[in-house]
Amino acid sequence: MNKQDDPYLARLTQNGHRESFRIIADRWYPAIYRFAYGYFGNRADASEIAQKTMIKVHQNIQTLKEADSFKSWIYRIANNLCLDEKKRAGRRKSEPLTLVSKDEQLSENSPVHDLEIKELNRIIQQALNELPEDLRSVVILKQFEEMTFSEIAGILEVPEGTAKTRMYKGLNQLSSTLKQWNIQNDYLNYD
Repeated sequence: MNKQDDPYLARLTQNGHRESFRIIADRWYPAIYRFAYGYFGNRADASEIAQKTMIKVHQNIQTLKEADSFKSWIYRIANNLCLDEKKRAGRRKSEPLTLVSKDEQLSENSPVHDLEIKELNRIIQQALNELPEDLRSVVILKQFEEMTFSEIAGILEVPEGTAKTRMYKGLNQLSSTLKQWNIQNDYLNYD
């Protein structure tokens, strides 16, 4: 996926070129889905947010003044929709946890190992859900979407230093929560 074409495609879409919007939607739907999945931890909400984001992009592309800021703009739309959904629904979704017994032998290709990885992902998602929204957004954008602090600051419309501070606080709270749940740090990669 070559994101360098996004400003050009955004300008074409602003000029009424329908095929350009289809290309934008095809490119960005998976990334927005991943972002929303990281936020909510379930496929239904992630799919709904990704679809709503594409609709808002289509409806509001004319308001995008700087096509070069398309990436920040689309993530800002998705982030705002996630925040709105959390407020509207007033819920914190997570799936029930079942932990793998420590007595079971684990090899990398065993079904038990696969189950352990799946359960660890669920636990991390639940811990993410415990973070305040402002911290959660930064952690998801940095750790899962691999964005720079400059990009995150643009998306959230905060100074870069604020984004860095939120990341530091978010990872500390996430680590603290996981320690309370007896999850060992060697399972986690916070680079």
